[in-house]
Amino acid sequence: MADRFRELERPQTGRLKDVVLMATVTGFEALRRPRRIDLKQFSELFDPLFSASSDEARRQAAAALSQCQYLPPSVALQIGNAPISIAAIFLTRSTSIDDATLLQVIRAQGQAHATAIARRDNLSVHVVDALVERRQTAATPAKTPAPAMPASPAMPVFPAARAADEAQTRQPETTAQDMTTAKLLREEKLRSDLKSLARVTPKTAPSLPVIEPLEPLHGALLVRFARSGEANLFAASLSAALSSTAELGERILLDISGQQLATTLTALDMHADDSLFVLCAFYPDLAERLGGATRGEALLGSLSSETCRVRVQAWLQSDQKDTVGPSGHQAYLSPDRGNAPRQTAARQDPARSVADVQQTRTFGRGR
Repeated sequence: MADRFRELERPQTGRLKDVVLMATVTGFEALRRPRRIDLKQFSELFDPLFSASSDEARRQAAAALSQCQYLPPSVALQIGNAPISIAAIFLTRSTSIDDATLLQVIRAQGQAHATAIARRDNLSVHVVDALVERRQTAATPAKTPAPAMPASPAMPVFPAARAADEAQTRQPETTAQDMTTAKLLREEKLRSDLKSLARVTPKTAPSLPVIEPLEPLHGALLVRFARSGEANLFAASLSAALSSTAELGERILLDISGQQLATTLTALDMHADDSLFVLCAFYPDLAERLGGATRGEALLGSLSSETCRVRVQAWLQSDQKDTVGPSGHQAYLSPDRGNAPRQTAARQDPARSVADVQQTRTFGRGR
């Protein structure tokens, strides 16, 4: 570092700001526990220097400050809002950036910044909700404006209407009462013709649910929740990726064989290594080796993308039909879940004991 500063101290006009910025950052790093006045002075010095320095100097400053335990919020926000090539390492590793700053960066910046934040450890519930909400907002297609209705002169004239107009032209001496009657007949004929056209319009068959490929941000969230064994958050993120209700994600995860989750991850085009990690995290028995491969690898190898996509589309269709229920939803994986007022026959299993249910709710936490 000393040699680098000696190089920077050479008389180069364009790098003067870089020299001052690195010197300021180095001096702040030397403070083990900065006082309030130190934080204020550093914030006042850092803001103009960081804006005026080169990208390389700002990248080095962000990397150095990502290791500091204490940092002014304004400095963290300025670095977080920098281009992703500069802010990536800071957003991923810094422990001094608080939730309020992370939320501001998520709402103000693009998908690349959100992906970097998703790779952080120990994300709070508020930050996770903001990441999921941003993903859903980005996945929602923009509404196209409705085509403008053509003006009345462009409306097609039906034969009866044309005849009525010609009759009015040929008979200029028609009384006001006759003109009113002709107008009413013309309007009635127009209504009748329009109704006839509406009746013969073919009805389009309902389209199948669309399964979008898994985005990097959502894939990072799923891997993170699988690594920490947070089944509820994983199920919620899986439901958001499928654009389904929360119950579908929970039912997929409650299949103790891992077959349904493997089918869903294959349909979402998740990377094979990430899919195998997620399956082994929630179903440890899939990590057992059989010959030259694990049971999880054999399971994923037996699935095809097209077959899995058709199967998941059928689940989504059934999930869309089954939308009537109580307003409050309690997660299946919740430890304090009581008896649900509606239970279908497929969910009832009298042979299961209380111990089996508790074991199912705690899978993925390690055995």
